[in-house]
Amino acid sequence: MQKMASFLAHDNYVLALKFTSDKQTLVSGGMDSVIRLWDVQDWNMKRSVTGHANSVHTMDLAVDEKQLATGSTDRTVKLWSFPQMELMHSLQDRKKTVATVSFSPDGQWMAAGSYGGRVAIWSRDGELVVAFAASKKNLSSIAFAPNGKLLAAAGLGDDITLWSLPEGEQVGTLKGHIIAVGSLRFIQNGRRLVSMGYRQAIRFWDTATWETVAEHQLEPDSETRGVLISPNEDQAAISMESRVQLRHVSSWELQAEIPIGTKVVSSLAYSVDGQLLAAGGADKKIRIWSLL
Repeated sequence: MQKMASFLAHDNYVLALKFTSDKQTLVSGGMDSVIRLWDVQDWNMKRSVTGHANSVHTMDLAVDEKQLATGSTDRTVKLWSFPQMELMHSLQDRKKTVATVSFSPDGQWMAAGSYGGRVAIWSRDGELVVAFAASKKNLSSIAFAPNGKLLAAAGLGDDITLWSLPEGEQVGTLKGHIIAVGSLRFIQNGRRLVSMGYRQAIRFWDTATWETVAEHQLEPDSETRGVLISPNEDQAAISMESRVQLRHVSSWELQAEIPIGTKVVSSLAYSVDGQLLAAGGADKKIRIWSLL
């Protein structure tokens, strides 16, 4: 493992990061309302766009990488042509912060989870497909199952809710976490759902039975902000206070602990081949490691 780069990226917290599949570009979004594209070869900035009126809280690329979705505390979702970064659609379901966005596996839908518990799903053309109340409290994470017909949603509150698409009908509720849930991710071709809850509990759910098949407890006094599963699904990167832990997914063995030069690690991203890890922080910087 080797630190490759550290550079000032935004004028405030770096809240969202995403590598392109060719590993040529890293996209970042910040609390300064700016979206930036960085050249992975030399980490120079290729493009900078200000389209939101407030923090860029979340982002996702469509599977064909011709469209980028961003969500903001300005209560809007914006769809951009990529990599041109021309604004295609500005969308709003309710006047609430958009905390999480995700494209469906086939890239035809884009889902957004907002404060107030709403999920809204739009087509790539900006047409509303369905919207529903997934919770009475703020959402912080949503995840499409690989077949695109199931969506998991969670945030403040104890439960993860499951929704059939495109009907937007609730088909299940997962209980076991307390107070808050986040960092949802389907793995193993949809056979498992990974969730991270308040007090650092990581759960693995069997999606055939929706029973917990594994649970791991992180350091109880640590400030843990999220867990990210690597593209090959063998490693978990966990953002903690002033550091990032790398753990083996199946054994949960600690592989490495990476010190970060700032207290708050506000975003993480793997390159598609899993060889690079990017971390954004409260100190406005992006740090890059080679995991080879």
